[in-house]
Amino acid sequence: MKIKTSHILTIIIFLLTGGVITALSFFPNHFFRQPKPKEIKQTRIIERGEASESEFFTPADSVVYKDSALAKVSLNEDEILLTTLDDNFDNDVQEEQIIAYRSRLKDDSPVYIAYIDFDESTQMYKRVWNSETAAVRPGTIDLYIQDLTGDHIPSVLLSGMNTESEFTLTAFKKSGGIEPFLKIVDIRIEGGITVKEVERSQAYQLGMANSRAFPIVARGRDTESSNILDQIEISYVYDSDSEKYEQDSLTRIPGKQIEEQKFRDILSGGVRSFERFVSGLWYWTTPDGAIDNRQYIYFDPQNKEVIFYTDDTQQIFTWQNSGATRYGVYLSTQNISVQTLRRSLDIALESLDSVRIRVSEDVRLKIGTDTGWNGSYKRANFMPSPAPKADKNVPSFIDGVYNGVIGRIQFSKNGVYELTLGENTLTGMYSFFRIRDMEMLELRPENEPHMTYAVEHFGRILSLKRVTIGANGVQTLHETVFSLEPESGSNIDLPS
Repeated sequence: MKIKTSHILTIIIFLLTGGVITALSFFPNHFFRQPKPKEIKQTRIIERGEASESEFFTPADSVVYKDSALAKVSLNEDEILLTTLDDNFDNDVQEEQIIAYRSRLKDDSPVYIAYIDFDESTQMYKRVWNSETAAVRPGTIDLYIQDLTGDHIPSVLLSGMNTESEFTLTAFKKSGGIEPFLKIVDIRIEGGITVKEVERSQAYQLGMANSRAFPIVARGRDTESSNILDQIEISYVYDSDSEKYEQDSLTRIPGKQIEEQKFRDILSGGVRSFERFVSGLWYWTTPDGAIDNRQYIYFDPQNKEVIFYTDDTQQIFTWQNSGATRYGVYLSTQNISVQTLRRSLDIALESLDSVRIRVSEDVRLKIGTDTGWNGSYKRANFMPSPAPKADKNVPSFIDGVYNGVIGRIQFSKNGVYELTLGENTLTGMYSFFRIRDMEMLELRPENEPHMTYAVEHFGRILSLKRVTIGANGVQTLHETVFSLEPESGSNIDLPS
């Protein structure tokens, strides 16, 4: 009997299907095994408590850098990432990256920088160059890019402090040779270092012409003088032949004659001793020595806050970290409202009632830029207190209970508030203050981001509008405006 071809095909397909089912039953892992995931090493960001407890690396240092972007390459096991900076050095499609890092094995490890470039052949980023800098203390470093030499070729600058409490500046210029960067600046001094920016022509701004290089000025103690406050100022200029910054001039600056033993007693006690000395209110003095009551800085080491105040603006910064210098202390601070706004303060003792303060704003901004806070300050105890302007006064704290859509909020005279919504209760610190003609309310809940509101009064009712305060002033957020109405029977002394 002949078997039809269609029947044969049906039998073959049936047998093959059965074989596949049998194979899947006995060897499921062979067919459905997931590919083994590749081990991807993430760059490590410094977290609190991870580093050793040395005076050169404290847990507060991590706050300054933990929001930095990840490096484009994996670091070695013995390396800790400090910060990163992306830029297009080659004017190509892919951005390159500069990273600052240090060794996790040595407390006194110098800070290194590395150049991360994109490799077209492998289609991956790789580390192509690295170099040691003069900085050591992670919490003091600033990393940025600038055309130092005026020829439209970028330089990478890293400033910071070393183990001898010297301020340092190391700069590398982009090169077209075998080494992608050449070191052009390496300065260390027991004082301050400033890049003196000069105005450059419109032709330079348009890329049609070069400009002269920015000079660099370093200021520190005059070791040849018997007066501890005598200083020297060294000017450095760029030499295109040697492709380095060379010393151009040295000027001796006489300091004030003071009782040297008291001066040494203040400085010999270390960071905590100087913190106690600087604690309190300090007024800015004009270049001719006059006291300006409209601008002051208040240092509160006990509550870890630094308050900057001018005639129309108050800014509160969290006191994060302190480091001893030859003449005083170096502070790292962070704005309580704008987390990305940071200020570093170099406070040096000028006399027994005055200090000189140099302020660098934001880790991303250039050192030496005048923020408006640089200069000499006189202790408030040594002069009459200024007469406050009645129309500018806003009580920081009130005593009363309000109700609103956010819940029931109780303000206390000690600066603490308690917000209750249903079964949830949130506590924190608060403060009323004024910026120009605007009244502000700052809420600082525990373990939560700070919030700032613009306040308007409608009788005893408060209208709150969420805002942010930064370099561009007060900016309103597009959030719902809500009101707080005094609780019945609550006798509230309102700000006015």
